[in-house]
Amino acid sequence: MNTQTNSVTGVQTRVGVRTIVQVGMLAAISVVLMLFEIPLPFAPSFYEIDFSEVPVLVGAFAMGPVAGMVIELVKILLNFVITGTDTAGVGELANFIIGCSLCVPAAMIYKKKKTRKGALTGMATGTVLMVVIGCFINAYVMLPVYAKAFGLPIEALIQMGTAVNPNITSLTSFVIFAVAPFNLLKAVLVSLVVLLIYKKISPIFKM
Repeated sequence: MNTQTNSVTGVQTRVGVRTIVQVGMLAAISVVLMLFEIPLPFAPSFYEIDFSEVPVLVGAFAMGPVAGMVIELVKILLNFVITGTDTAGVGELANFIIGCSLCVPAAMIYKKKKTRKGALTGMATGTVLMVVIGCFINAYVMLPVYAKAFGLPIEALIQMGTAVNPNITSLTSFVIFAVAPFNLLKAVLVSLVVLLIYKKISPIFKM
């Protein structure tokens, strides 16, 4: 009896250690990917796409939605420690929520139906949520906070949007023509990359 108990405990310990290592590894890769940002022609320069959500979504698919949330959190904390913050952590919290809005719902759906269709359905659902939640948070949290952090009126940020897209004339049009396309494009690109690589690398998480 004791032998069986010890054996089960040993397996659980190994699985726990492996999970911690995988979470740390994926979070570290995410932080590195945050350094490679791509500017967009339809949005102001402070909106740049990166692929840091790819390891998060991979981890969420492989280890579950909670693991995905932890990877996103560790990524944000590591980046906070390395680069600091201009928004007293508010921007980082917003980024955490937006990142989770894609990865967590996608992983929850994939966990119930581990098929290509389940993955596609999960990523489509996460994409919609990321766009909606991203628009709301940008309009009511991130843009006002960034304006305050840099000592600018929010109208100045809107004017930066107008400079690249004349259709942007207000906060609402900024969200419609810059924030929504930004989050949509990021979610689609991240989902596409994960769709292409996940099956090839998923055996690594089962070793």
